[in-house]
Amino acid sequence: MIRDVPDYPTKGVLFRDLTPLMADPKAMKYVTESLSNHIASFRVDAIAAIDSRGFIFGALVAAKLRIPFVPIRKSGKLPPPVIGVDYQLEYGTSRLEMANTAFRKGQRFAVVDDLLATGGSANAGVKLLTELGAQAVSIAFCVELGFLNGRSSLPDGIDIFSIVKY
Repeated sequence: MIRDVPDYPTKGVLFRDLTPLMADPKAMKYVTESLSNHIASFRVDAIAAIDSRGFIFGALVAAKLRIPFVPIRKSGKLPPPVIGVDYQLEYGTSRLEMANTAFRKGQRFAVVDDLLATGGSANAGVKLLTELGAQAVSIAFCVELGFLNGRSSLPDGIDIFSIVKY
């Protein structure tokens, strides 16, 4: 249910397309339940998810756990005031931003994203949360590309969970 797309978005990158998985209700139920069950053990106050595919999974998990959902957006997508951080992607650079009023200081968060590659976007999301006084306790992914060693770029002391590992 995960389709390989060679040379996308740039030559040399093997893109993992989760669209077939998302089109299957049973698969989405399994992913939502797997992520929710894992994250529930950490007693988090909210779910933060990375723009854009992370929103799909993060919003479902937040709804299932009946806790708030906080979007971490690409640059220029949120009205001010925002806080932002630049980061490296597997194939370039980008910036993530978050409303600085999206949560209360001291809240416990799980960060959800679709895929862990180099760890740049997840690390940037955690950095945004912690700079605003939140505590990131878990980072959860649908897919992990272990050969890119993205786990090593994520902060120590935070749980890292993936359903599918390549």
